[in-house]
Amino acid sequence: MKRHLISAADLTRDDALLVLDTAEEMARVADRPIKKLPTLRGRTVVNLFFEDSTRTRISFEAAAKRLSADVINFSAKGSSVSKGESLKDTALTLEAMGADAVVVRHHSSGAPHRLATSGWINASVVNAGDGTHEHPTQALLDAFTMRRHLSGPGRDLSGRHVTIVGDVLHSRVARSNVLLLATLGARVTLVAPPTLLPIGVERWPCEVSYDLDAVLAKTDAVMMLRVQRERMNAAFFPTEREYARRYGLDAIRMAALPGHAIVMHPGPMNRGMEITAEVADSPRCTAVEQVANGVSTRMAVLYLMLGGSEPALSAARTDEPGSDEPRSDDPRTRDADRPRSEETK
Repeated sequence: MKRHLISAADLTRDDALLVLDTAEEMARVADRPIKKLPTLRGRTVVNLFFEDSTRTRISFEAAAKRLSADVINFSAKGSSVSKGESLKDTALTLEAMGADAVVVRHHSSGAPHRLATSGWINASVVNAGDGTHEHPTQALLDAFTMRRHLSGPGRDLSGRHVTIVGDVLHSRVARSNVLLLATLGARVTLVAPPTLLPIGVERWPCEVSYDLDAVLAKTDAVMMLRVQRERMNAAFFPTEREYARRYGLDAIRMAALPGHAIVMHPGPMNRGMEITAEVADSPRCTAVEQVANGVSTRMAVLYLMLGGSEPALSAARTDEPGSDEPRSDDPRTRDADRPRSEETK
Protein backbone atom coordinates (compact mmCIF):
# COMPACT_ATOMS: atom_id res chain seq x y z
CA MET A 1 0.00 0.00 0.00
CA LYS A 2 0.93 3.62 -0.44
CA ARG A 3 1.84 5.75 2.53
CA HIS A 4 -1.50 7.62 2.51
CA LEU A 5 -5.09 6.62 1.69
CA ILE A 6 -6.86 9.67 0.31
CA SER A 7 -8.95 8.23 -2.51
CA ALA A 8 -10.24 4.82 -3.54
CA ALA A 9 -8.37 5.52 -6.78
CA ASP A 10 -5.13 5.23 -4.79
CA LEU A 11 -5.74 1.49 -4.51
CA THR A 12 -4.73 -0.93 -7.23
CA ARG A 13 -6.61 -4.21 -7.50
CA ASP A 14 -3.81 -5.96 -5.62
CA ASP A 15 -3.85 -3.27 -2.91
CA ALA A 16 -7.61 -3.59 -2.46
CA LEU A 17 -7.49 -7.40 -2.32
CA LEU A 18 -4.65 -7.23 0.21
CA VAL A 19 -6.74 -4.97 2.46
CA LEU A 20 -9.80 -7.21 2.12
CA ASP A 21 -7.82 -10.39 2.78
CA THR A 22 -6.15 -8.78 5.80
CA ALA A 23 -9.55 -7.64 7.05
CA GLU A 24 -10.69 -11.27 6.98
CA GLU A 25 -7.84 -12.11 9.36
CA MET A 26 -8.67 -9.15 11.57
CA ALA A 27 -12.30 -10.26 11.72
CA ARG A 28 -11.14 -13.53 13.30
CA VAL A 29 -9.55 -11.52 16.11
CA ALA A 30 -12.96 -9.97 16.84
CA ASP A 31 -14.32 -13.45 17.53
CA ARG A 32 -11.72 -14.16 20.22
CA PRO A 33 -12.26 -13.53 23.95
CA ILE A 34 -9.34 -11.07 23.93
CA LYS A 35 -9.74 -8.84 20.90
CA LYS A 36 -6.27 -7.30 20.89
CA LEU A 37 -3.03 -7.64 18.97
CA PRO A 38 0.24 -5.95 19.97
CA THR A 39 1.10 -5.10 16.36
CA LEU A 40 0.97 -1.29 16.68
CA ARG A 41 2.14 -1.00 20.26
CA GLY A 42 4.02 2.29 20.61
CA ARG A 43 2.35 3.89 17.56
CA THR A 44 0.08 6.92 17.92
CA VAL A 45 -3.08 7.31 15.84
CA VAL A 46 -4.91 10.66 15.89
CA ASN A 47 -8.58 10.88 14.91
CA LEU A 48 -8.85 14.43 13.56
CA PHE A 49 -12.56 15.11 13.06
CA PHE A 50 -13.81 18.50 11.91
CA GLU A 51 -17.31 17.09 11.24
CA ASP A 52 -19.69 15.15 13.46
CA SER A 53 -19.41 11.40 13.21
CA THR A 54 -20.51 8.35 15.17
CA ARG A 55 -19.73 5.20 13.18
CA THR A 56 -16.53 6.26 11.47
CA ARG A 57 -14.84 7.86 14.48
CA ILE A 58 -15.71 5.07 16.88
CA SER A 59 -14.76 2.49 14.27
CA PHE A 60 -11.29 3.96 13.76
CA GLU A 61 -10.82 4.31 17.51
CA ALA A 62 -11.78 0.68 18.09
CA ALA A 63 -9.55 -0.47 15.22
CA ALA A 64 -6.48 1.36 16.53
CA LYS A 65 -7.03 0.21 20.11
CA ARG A 66 -7.45 -3.42 19.06
CA LEU A 67 -4.02 -3.12 17.42
CA SER A 68 -2.65 -1.70 20.71
CA ALA A 69 -1.95 1.76 19.28
CA ASP A 70 -2.24 4.89 21.43
CA VAL A 71 -5.28 6.88 20.28
CA ILE A 72 -5.87 10.63 20.48
CA ASN A 73 -9.38 11.81 19.61
CA PHE A 74 -9.56 15.38 18.33
CA SER A 75 -12.85 17.17 17.76
CA ALA A 76 -13.08 20.64 16.23
CA LYS A 77 -15.77 21.55 18.73
CA GLY A 78 -14.14 22.55 21.97
CA SER A 79 -10.68 22.85 20.39
CA SER A 80 -8.63 25.80 19.20
CA VAL A 81 -10.21 25.36 15.76
CA SER A 82 -13.28 27.07 17.21
CA LYS A 83 -10.98 30.01 17.99
CA GLY A 84 -9.81 30.24 14.38
CA GLU A 85 -6.78 27.90 14.38
CA SER A 86 -5.84 26.87 10.84
CA LEU A 87 -5.45 23.32 9.54
CA LYS A 88 -1.73 23.96 9.21
CA ASP A 89 -1.27 24.95 12.84
CA THR A 90 -3.36 21.99 13.98
CA ALA A 91 -1.18 19.71 11.85
CA LEU A 92 2.03 21.18 13.27
CA THR A 93 0.69 20.53 16.76
CA LEU A 94 0.05 16.88 15.87
CA GLU A 95 3.53 16.56 14.39
CA ALA A 96 5.02 17.90 17.59
CA MET A 97 3.11 15.22 19.50
CA GLY A 98 4.64 12.49 17.35
CA ALA A 99 1.55 11.22 15.50
CA ASP A 100 2.23 8.18 13.30
CA ALA A 101 -1.14 8.23 11.53
CA VAL A 102 -3.79 10.92 11.24
CA VAL A 103 -7.36 9.94 10.37
CA VAL A 104 -9.06 13.04 8.96
CA ARG A 105 -12.70 13.94 8.46
CA HIS A 106 -13.20 17.45 7.14
CA HIS A 107 -16.05 19.47 5.67
CA SER A 108 -13.82 20.74 2.84
CA SER A 109 -13.13 18.47 -0.11
CA GLY A 110 -9.39 18.06 -0.51
CA ALA A 111 -8.39 18.76 3.10
CA PRO A 112 -6.83 15.29 3.68
CA HIS A 113 -4.90 15.61 0.40
CA ARG A 114 -3.59 18.99 1.49
CA LEU A 115 -2.53 17.52 4.82
CA ALA A 116 -0.77 14.58 3.17
CA THR A 117 1.14 16.64 0.59
CA SER A 118 1.88 19.82 2.53
CA GLY A 119 4.95 18.62 4.39
CA TRP A 120 3.40 19.86 7.66
CA ILE A 121 3.40 16.36 9.16
CA ASN A 122 5.38 13.19 8.64
CA ALA A 123 2.48 10.86 9.52
CA SER A 124 0.38 8.66 7.27
CA VAL A 125 -2.96 10.30 6.42
CA VAL A 126 -6.22 8.40 6.06
CA ASN A 127 -9.22 10.16 4.56
CA ALA A 128 -12.28 9.47 6.73
CA GLY A 129 -14.52 11.63 4.55
CA ASP A 130 -13.85 15.03 3.01
CA GLY A 131 -16.78 17.18 1.99
CA THR A 132 -18.60 15.64 -0.96
CA HIS A 133 -15.39 14.13 -2.33
CA GLU A 134 -14.52 10.64 -1.05
CA HIS A 135 -14.65 8.15 1.82
CA PRO A 136 -12.31 5.30 0.80
CA THR A 137 -12.48 3.16 3.95
CA GLN A 138 -16.28 3.12 3.71
CA ALA A 139 -15.94 1.74 0.19
CA LEU A 140 -13.51 -0.90 1.47
CA LEU A 141 -15.84 -2.05 4.24
CA ASP A 142 -18.74 -2.10 1.78
CA ALA A 143 -16.70 -4.25 -0.62
CA PHE A 144 -15.72 -6.49 2.31
CA THR A 145 -19.41 -6.95 3.19
CA MET A 146 -20.37 -7.67 -0.42
CA ARG A 147 -17.54 -10.14 -0.81
CA ARG A 148 -18.69 -12.10 2.23
CA HIS A 149 -22.21 -12.43 0.79
CA LEU A 150 -21.71 -12.48 -2.96
CA SER A 151 -18.24 -13.65 -3.94
CA GLY A 152 -17.40 -17.03 -5.39
CA PRO A 153 -14.56 -19.37 -4.43
CA GLY A 154 -12.00 -16.82 -5.63
CA ARG A 155 -13.41 -14.16 -3.28
CA ASP A 156 -14.01 -12.01 -6.34
CA LEU A 157 -16.69 -9.42 -7.14
CA SER A 158 -16.11 -9.61 -10.89
CA GLY A 159 -19.39 -9.62 -12.76
CA ARG A 160 -21.50 -8.66 -9.76
CA HIS A 161 -24.02 -5.86 -10.29
CA VAL A 162 -24.22 -3.17 -7.59
CA THR A 163 -26.91 -0.50 -7.71
CA ILE A 164 -26.32 2.72 -5.74
CA VAL A 165 -29.48 4.76 -5.18
CA GLY A 166 -30.18 8.28 -3.99
CA ASP A 167 -28.28 11.46 -3.28
CA VAL A 168 -25.20 10.78 -5.40
CA LEU A 169 -24.49 14.49 -5.80
CA HIS A 170 -23.55 14.99 -2.15
CA SER A 171 -22.31 11.46 -1.44
CA ARG A 172 -18.60 10.81 -0.89
CA VAL A 173 -19.59 7.18 -0.25
CA ALA A 174 -20.96 6.82 -3.79
CA ARG A 175 -17.82 8.24 -5.40
CA SER A 176 -15.47 5.95 -3.51
CA ASN A 177 -17.66 2.90 -4.08
CA VAL A 178 -17.87 3.49 -7.82
CA LEU A 179 -14.08 3.73 -8.08
CA LEU A 180 -13.30 0.74 -5.86
CA LEU A 181 -15.98 -1.56 -7.26
CA ALA A 182 -14.82 -0.80 -10.79
CA THR A 183 -11.27 -1.71 -9.71
CA LEU A 184 -12.59 -5.01 -8.31
CA GLY A 185 -14.44 -5.82 -11.52
CA ALA A 186 -18.03 -5.17 -10.42
CA ARG A 187 -20.61 -3.43 -12.58
CA VAL A 188 -22.13 -0.34 -10.95
CA THR A 189 -25.36 1.48 -11.78
CA LEU A 190 -26.25 4.82 -10.19
CA VAL A 191 -29.96 5.54 -9.77
CA ALA A 192 -31.07 9.06 -8.83
CA PRO A 193 -33.16 11.97 -10.02
CA PRO A 194 -31.22 14.13 -12.52
CA THR A 195 -30.94 16.92 -9.95
CA LEU A 196 -29.00 14.63 -7.57
CA LEU A 197 -26.38 13.51 -10.07
CA PRO A 198 -23.07 15.42 -10.26
CA ILE A 199 -21.78 17.17 -13.35
CA GLY A 200 -19.45 14.86 -15.26
CA VAL A 201 -21.00 11.64 -13.95
CA GLU A 202 -20.92 10.29 -17.51
CA ARG A 203 -17.14 10.01 -17.16
CA TRP A 204 -17.39 7.80 -14.06
CA PRO A 205 -16.82 4.05 -14.57
CA CYS A 206 -20.51 3.22 -14.12
CA GLU A 207 -23.95 3.32 -15.72
CA VAL A 208 -26.73 5.79 -14.86
CA SER A 209 -30.48 5.15 -14.63
CA TYR A 210 -33.43 7.22 -13.48
CA ASP A 211 -35.72 4.21 -12.98
CA LEU A 212 -35.11 2.13 -9.85
CA ASP A 213 -37.68 -0.51 -10.73
CA ALA A 214 -35.97 -1.22 -14.05
CA VAL A 215 -32.69 -2.34 -12.48
CA LEU A 216 -33.75 -4.22 -9.33
CA ALA A 217 -34.25 -7.62 -10.96
CA LYS A 218 -30.60 -7.77 -12.12
CA THR A 219 -29.05 -6.34 -8.94
CA ASP A 220 -26.83 -8.34 -6.56
CA ALA A 221 -26.50 -5.56 -3.99
CA VAL A 222 -28.52 -2.37 -3.69
CA MET A 223 -26.99 0.45 -1.67
CA MET A 224 -29.35 3.15 -0.45
CA LEU A 225 -27.81 6.57 0.17
CA ARG A 226 -28.98 9.05 2.78
CA VAL A 227 -30.54 12.24 1.47
CA GLN A 228 -28.12 14.83 2.90
CA ARG A 229 -30.41 17.73 3.71
CA GLU A 230 -27.62 19.53 5.57
CA ARG A 231 -25.72 19.98 2.30
CA MET A 232 -28.72 21.15 0.29
CA ASN A 233 -29.42 24.82 -0.28
CA ALA A 234 -32.10 24.36 -2.94
CA ALA A 235 -35.09 22.15 -3.78
CA PHE A 236 -33.60 19.08 -5.46
CA PHE A 237 -36.93 17.19 -5.58
CA PRO A 238 -40.58 18.21 -5.14
CA THR A 239 -41.38 16.58 -1.77
CA GLU A 240 -40.04 13.88 0.53
CA ARG A 241 -43.11 11.79 -0.26
CA GLU A 242 -42.45 12.02 -3.99
CA TYR A 243 -38.80 11.08 -3.48
CA ALA A 244 -39.76 8.03 -1.38
CA ARG A 245 -42.31 6.97 -4.01
CA ARG A 246 -39.80 7.01 -6.86
CA TYR A 247 -36.47 6.23 -5.19
CA GLY A 248 -37.24 4.72 -1.80
CA LEU A 249 -36.76 1.02 -1.09
CA ASP A 250 -39.84 -0.62 0.41
CA ALA A 251 -40.92 -4.23 0.87
CA ILE A 252 -42.46 -4.43 -2.60
CA ARG A 253 -39.25 -3.29 -4.28
CA MET A 254 -37.15 -5.54 -2.05
CA ALA A 255 -39.25 -8.50 -3.21
CA ALA A 256 -38.25 -7.67 -6.80
CA LEU A 257 -34.58 -8.29 -6.00
CA PRO A 258 -33.03 -11.70 -6.72
CA GLY A 259 -33.17 -14.09 -3.76
CA HIS A 260 -29.44 -13.76 -2.99
CA ALA A 261 -29.32 -9.96 -3.21
CA ILE A 262 -28.50 -7.82 -0.18
CA VAL A 263 -29.60 -4.34 0.90
CA MET A 264 -26.90 -1.96 2.12
CA HIS A 265 -26.85 1.46 3.75
CA PRO A 266 -23.80 3.42 5.00
CA GLY A 267 -25.85 5.09 7.75
CA PRO A 268 -27.33 7.04 9.30
CA MET A 269 -30.70 6.18 7.77
CA ASN A 270 -33.68 8.41 7.05
CA ARG A 271 -36.27 5.72 7.75
CA GLY A 272 -39.39 6.24 5.72
CA MET A 273 -37.58 8.23 3.06
CA GLU A 274 -34.83 6.33 1.24
CA ILE A 275 -35.63 3.09 3.09
CA THR A 276 -38.64 1.84 5.03
CA ALA A 277 -38.35 0.45 8.54
CA GLU A 278 -39.52 -2.95 7.26
CA VAL A 279 -36.58 -3.16 4.86
CA ALA A 280 -34.05 -1.66 7.29
CA ASP A 281 -34.92 -4.28 9.90
CA SER A 282 -35.10 -7.22 7.51
CA PRO A 283 -32.48 -10.03 7.50
CA ARG A 284 -31.42 -8.94 4.00
CA CYS A 285 -30.24 -5.53 5.24
CA THR A 286 -26.53 -5.47 6.16
CA ALA A 287 -26.38 -2.00 7.75
CA VAL A 288 -25.41 -3.27 11.22
CA GLU A 289 -23.02 -5.85 9.75
CA GLN A 290 -21.31 -3.05 7.81
CA VAL A 291 -20.54 -1.29 11.10
CA ALA A 292 -18.85 -4.41 12.49
CA ASN A 293 -16.98 -4.97 9.24
CA GLY A 294 -15.79 -1.37 9.39
CA VAL A 295 -13.68 -2.13 12.46
CA SER A 296 -12.00 -5.12 10.80
CA THR A 297 -11.39 -3.21 7.56
CA ARG A 298 -9.92 -0.19 9.32
CA MET A 299 -7.73 -2.46 11.43
CA ALA A 300 -6.41 -3.84 8.15
CA VAL A 301 -5.72 -0.37 6.73
CA LEU A 302 -3.86 0.81 9.86
CA TYR A 303 -1.97 -2.48 10.10
CA LEU A 304 -0.77 -2.33 6.49
CA MET A 305 0.16 1.35 6.71
CA LEU A 306 1.98 1.24 10.03
CA GLY A 307 2.79 -2.36 10.83
CA GLY A 308 3.85 -4.20 7.73
CA SER A 309 2.99 -5.16 4.18
CA GLU A 310 2.47 -8.91 4.70
CA PRO A 311 -1.00 -10.38 5.32
CA ALA A 312 -2.07 -10.54 8.95
CA LEU A 313 -2.38 -14.33 9.10
CA SER A 314 0.59 -14.61 11.45
CA ALA A 315 -0.72 -11.73 13.51
CA ALA A 316 -3.91 -13.64 14.30
CA ARG A 317 -2.19 -16.95 15.11
CA THR A 318 -0.95 -17.91 18.56
CA ASP A 319 0.53 -20.95 20.31
CA GLU A 320 -2.41 -21.31 22.69
CA PRO A 321 -6.05 -21.10 21.56
CA GLY A 322 -7.47 -17.82 22.82
CA SER A 323 -4.03 -16.58 23.91
CA ASP A 324 -2.95 -13.07 22.97
CA GLU A 325 0.77 -13.58 23.58
CA PRO A 326 2.86 -13.61 20.37
CA ARG A 327 5.43 -16.27 19.69
CA SER A 328 9.08 -15.23 19.76
CA ASP A 329 9.19 -15.59 15.97
CA ASP A 330 5.86 -13.86 15.43
CA PRO A 331 5.94 -10.97 12.88
CA ARG A 332 3.89 -8.90 15.33
CA THR A 333 6.87 -8.66 17.63
CA ARG A 334 9.17 -7.63 14.83
CA ASP A 335 6.66 -5.19 13.34
CA ALA A 336 6.02 -3.47 16.64
CA ASP A 337 9.69 -2.59 17.08
CA ARG A 338 11.01 -2.04 13.61
CA PRO A 339 11.33 1.48 12.15
CA ARG A 340 8.87 2.47 9.52
CA SER A 341 9.94 2.64 5.91
CA GLU A 342 8.67 5.22 3.50
CA GLU A 343 6.45 2.58 1.91
CA THR A 344 4.78 1.28 5.03
CA LYS A 345 4.64 4.15 7.49
